[in-house]
Amino acid sequence: MKSPFKNIGIVTRPNTPEIQDTVHTLVSFLRENGFTIYLDELSVEEHCVYIQDSAYCETVNKAQLGKYCDLVIVLGGDGTFLSAAREVAPRAVPIIGINQGHLGFLTQISRDTMVEGIRPVLEGKYLPEERILIEASIIRDGETIERALALNDTVLSRGGAGQMIEFEVFINQEFVYTQRSDGLIISTPTGSTAYALAAGGPIMQAGLHAFTLVPICPQSMTNRPIAIPDTSVIEILITKSGDARAHFDGQSHIDVQNFDRILIRRYHNPLRVLHPTDYQYFKTLRQKLHWGEQLI
Repeated sequence: MKSPFKNIGIVTRPNTPEIQDTVHTLVSFLRENGFTIYLDELSVEEHCVYIQDSAYCETVNKAQLGKYCDLVIVLGGDGTFLSAAREVAPRAVPIIGINQGHLGFLTQISRDTMVEGIRPVLEGKYLPEERILIEASIIRDGETIERALALNDTVLSRGGAGQMIEFEVFINQEFVYTQRSDGLIISTPTGSTAYALAAGGPIMQAGLHAFTLVPICPQSMTNRPIAIPDTSVIEILITKSGDARAHFDGQSHIDVQNFDRILIRRYHNPLRVLHPTDYQYFKTLRQKLHWGEQLI
């Protein structure tokens, strides 16, 4: 096969041994077509790959896939895709998702049509798309104590005690508001169909260069979602934290304290996502959100 790619990485949904047959089919197809294959070591350790298949592949830490691979294939749902995306984005390696269940917003190719769907992509026939990521820093007493990437969102939210939290928001060093609420979602366009949507935020087409700030149950009903350019720098000053936390894509978090600052900006590298040539953004929205189908 003539391909712009040579080294292919594979990441699977964690702790799913039943995915072994799918991995076997993909590894066999890639081997037959002369690709070098790199497996996420966690997929191997959690028995998501047959031993005989792993023998023909290199095994590396997920964080190293971007170093060795020209393309990363994700077998799983949107959660698995998010986890892999944060690892490969720093090296600008493209990524594509194979869905293992229902159609995902991020994983577009069906497991049942995996080989047919992935073949043209490997031949260079695909729709490329760039998605922005958030780079979030937690600053305490003038020092950065945590730095994280997020493809969907960074969320400041109250903890288990259930108390409202209070904070001040600045955009490009300009004071915006003080808010008392259950928290605040800072979302990318990719994340606009996730938690931000459930909290009343707008749907943003995936290629937009913008962030939204979506309050979570604000005490004042006049606090509404705000959309801003992704060139903006957002700063949140925590004034009454309770047991609040900052979450990154819902997959990692850090406890925050009074007078901590959360600094949010666009990450310098976009995520490169590859779609099949028949990909349609609004078709995906219709299917996932159960919108009415076209009548004529």
